[in-house]
Amino acid sequence: MAEHEEKKQEESLMEKIAEKIHGHDSSSSSSDSDDDKPSESSIKDKVFRLFGREKPVHHVFGGGKPADILLWRNKKISAGALGVSTVIWVLFELLEYHLLTLVCHLLILALALLFLWSNATQFINKSTPHIPEVQIPKEPVLEFAMALRFEINRAFAVLRDIALGRDLKMFLSVIAGLWVLSIMGSWCNFLTLFYIVFVLLHTVPVLYEKYEDKVDPFAEKAMHEIKKQYAVFDAKVQRLEIHLVAVFHEVVEFYPVSVRTLLLSFTFVVLGSQ
Repeated sequence: MAEHEEKKQEESLMEKIAEKIHGHDSSSSSSDSDDDKPSESSIKDKVFRLFGREKPVHHVFGGGKPADILLWRNKKISAGALGVSTVIWVLFELLEYHLLTLVCHLLILALALLFLWSNATQFINKSTPHIPEVQIPKEPVLEFAMALRFEINRAFAVLRDIALGRDLKMFLSVIAGLWVLSIMGSWCNFLTLFYIVFVLLHTVPVLYEKYEDKVDPFAEKAMHEIKKQYAVFDAKVQRLEIHLVAVFHEVVEFYPVSVRTLLLSFTFVVLGSQ
């Protein structure tokens, strides 16, 4: 009698596991079908933009002076920033200058010129050079620190969600990005990589803003293809889960009834937590 009740309990647990898997499949398929079939009016009204943006490129970059520099609204400042970064890269990478050596040489040159100029004014009857008092303001530093803290905390939250297995898409994106960075790191050092990113930030956004009507259709096709391949991959993962549960059921058949019930209960709890 007790063995018969344990068998009934085992069958009910297997039914719950199957319902859990089929329920997940149906919900994912229904959500995919809803995503793949938007209304015709929304397709006509909404124009596809890269990364799903709804604002101009200038607003995406903050709409302030940094956006003006990146999009070459002020060509003198943009060209100056790009030129200074190029000079720094040439000094440290091509000429193999060291940071401490460069800073010391610049300070020696500046202090020597100012010292000689200040003493020479006594002989040529001219006023001493006006050297302004330089102080770092408090508010911009605090704003930068708060913004940096917010971005770091958001990155930690995203990494935590990925580690908990909540978003497969984000997990694959981060893994691919880290893999690409590791390959780029084997090709060049951090300074060269930083310089490449700096140059790309000063060239790609302004080119995209100029040719966005031609770039967005190609980006739309690429995103559609990526979503299609991801749907195929997700379907394979779901089939693998079903196959593993079937294999697990065949394996536990070799154990006694009490052990099988315990293993099935553990499997149901694991699936329920996902």
